[in-house]
Amino acid sequence: MLAIAGGKGGVGKTTSALGLAATLPGRPLVVDADRDMPDLHALAAVPRAESTNTTDVIDRTRYSDAYDCRVLPAPTDDTVATEEWLIRIRSGWSAGGSNKSSTARTSPVTLIDTPAGAGINAAVPLRVADGVVLVSTACAPALRDAAKTASMARAVGTPVVGAILVRTSARPPNASDLFGCPLLAVVPESTGRPLTDRRVRDRYDAAATALEGAVERV
Repeated sequence: MLAIAGGKGGVGKTTSALGLAATLPGRPLVVDADRDMPDLHALAAVPRAESTNTTDVIDRTRYSDAYDCRVLPAPTDDTVATEEWLIRIRSGWSAGGSNKSSTARTSPVTLIDTPAGAGINAAVPLRVADGVVLVSTACAPALRDAAKTASMARAVGTPVVGAILVRTSARPPNASDLFGCPLLAVVPESTGRPLTDRRVRDRYDAAATALEGAVERV
């Protein structure tokens, strides 16, 4: 379970989660943990789940044809705390689904689309995840916020396995040192829907390949 995180809002975490999911093997699951500003379902073009009040949250996943992945939208109620919800997802997705359709459980890989900020809502997914992938633009405020997110992750005992810089062709020379992790890819600016741009998809493909190696080294 990997948290896709970055302190600043609007830097491309949701796009990056889907960009990675589209190229990682085995049809991953992407989870929207941002209850205050959920948008994963809209970008993935799937209906939003009605609630968390179910014995098997995996039953509420939706298939995104555009990105060839499973999507679990943010719930519409607060009957289950986010941490418990994510733990249920980890357990259900990793179990392999003995009585579920195999098309829904072909991979244990889960990507969490996390909230922005440095509060408890942002910290919970970092604590539950096995690793964190940072997402940032190349502007100084976003880089600083992403570095703070890296510190938050390490404070709760979760390794930062890599970073992706988006909407830029520049590779800041000190980015890896600032984040304390490998720079997986630099994704160029694109107008319109970025994941329809072949250049963007190619960079997320490179990021996914680098990510697999980075995770193995953790």
